[in-house]
Amino acid sequence: MSMNFLTYLISGISLGSIYAIIALGYTMVYGIAKMLNFAHGDFIMVGCYVVFTIMGMFNGSAVGKIAGVFVAIIVCTLVGVITEKIAYKPLRGASSPLAVLITAIGVSYLLENAALLIFGSDPKSFTSVVPWEGVAVKGLKIQGVTIVTIVVSVIVLVVLQLFVHKTREGQAMLCVAQDKGAAMLMGINVNKTITITFAIGSALAAIAGALQCSAYPALTPYTGAMPGIKAFVAAVLGGIGSIPGAMIGGIVLGVIEILSRSYISSQLADAIVFGVLIIVLLVKPTGILGKNIQEKV
Repeated sequence: MSMNFLTYLISGISLGSIYAIIALGYTMVYGIAKMLNFAHGDFIMVGCYVVFTIMGMFNGSAVGKIAGVFVAIIVCTLVGVITEKIAYKPLRGASSPLAVLITAIGVSYLLENAALLIFGSDPKSFTSVVPWEGVAVKGLKIQGVTIVTIVVSVIVLVVLQLFVHKTREGQAMLCVAQDKGAAMLMGINVNKTITITFAIGSALAAIAGALQCSAYPALTPYTGAMPGIKAFVAAVLGGIGSIPGAMIGGIVLGVIEILSRSYISSQLADAIVFGVLIIVLLVKPTGILGKNIQEKV
């Protein structure tokens, strides 16, 4: 195995870890609320600008980086909760997915244009929140942000799994995901559960945004658009509604994208990524870990 291939593979796993964290937000919201929040990518952008602003206030110091990430998590959580309450809650149980899609597009345009008005369209140079330069192993240089991204994604996966399966709120999410009506009869507050799910997904978007802009430091109002779409592809690939599936789908997609850029064409890499989505939908529509659900008539 050549050194170049190892470098590309590690970069792919790092990029895929970012997609995985974003995809976890998609898959949790869909699993609980049966809605796809296509404005999720713009929550990433909001988080990036919050981190950028806070770091600027502290002149890029370590304290500013830590504070920036924590404030971004809080802001994105609030944005997610407000969006759910105002935009998505009235659409629960809507018979037309088109209404949900149009609402998501509206939220997306609102956030992007707000960022344009506040920060302008010029790209901002984002300072990495990971000051560690990384390590060198037998000539293989691994950047600090790459290692941190992979480690954070694994921690997020483990914490989410424990939260869902070991806590009262997590058990409530599983019940709501299975049957909202039955969950209400059991005394579960469905509205509160869905709001918590949106809050968690939005917080994850802030974390993903900080890591993404640390690895790819150009920040614009459209920074989250393409990663958000690719993370959706990752969620579908892994099996939307499955937390481990989102992780697997994200990493597989990241590796495919980096290897495509390196060995085929950087211009065709995105087309290959979306081609994977088409193939998955044709061969296994439920994704790698997705389950077929038979509806009773």
